[in-house]
Amino acid sequence: MITIIHSESETGQRTAGSHASKGEEGVTMVTVKNIIASKGAAVWTITPAATIFKALQLMQEKGVGALVVVDKGKPVGMISERDYARKVVLTGRTAKGTKIKEVMATQLLGVRPDTTADECMRLMTVQRVRHLPVLDGERLVGIVSIGDLVKSTIDEQRDTIENLKSYIVGKYT
Repeated sequence: MITIIHSESETGQRTAGSHASKGEEGVTMVTVKNIIASKGAAVWTITPAATIFKALQLMQEKGVGALVVVDKGKPVGMISERDYARKVVLTGRTAKGTKIKEVMATQLLGVRPDTTADECMRLMTVQRVRHLPVLDGERLVGIVSIGDLVKSTIDEQRDTIENLKSYIVGKYT
């Protein structure tokens, strides 16, 4: 089951509109939609019947740490390198002999495209997850990782610094 975070009433925080918008005190709020537009919407998926070995091969090939598990076109779980280490290796199972459905995470948090980057970071920190599927209704439209959010934050801070430098130089020259 994927729980989608929709609004302030469910999370205790406001979510922005469908694009970067002005939050408190006029500060631009980056949304998941902005992040996906920047990094691309590719989401690597696998079926629950595939083996952990196949999942590891796909993660290595695509350079990702997790895959969305999809059954009949709908997301039903996630499988990560961490799941492999904790639920396969440490329990004495083998990657070639273990099906994804046996060890995948099925209780997931997902976000909508209008969820802010700040809200995603809060969710990841509180829930101790590193990847959030992005759903528009029931349709999987992307995924954001903690790395995507860190990059977005760094880019946003760099832009703010450059704008402040320009403002200061312009004001005092």
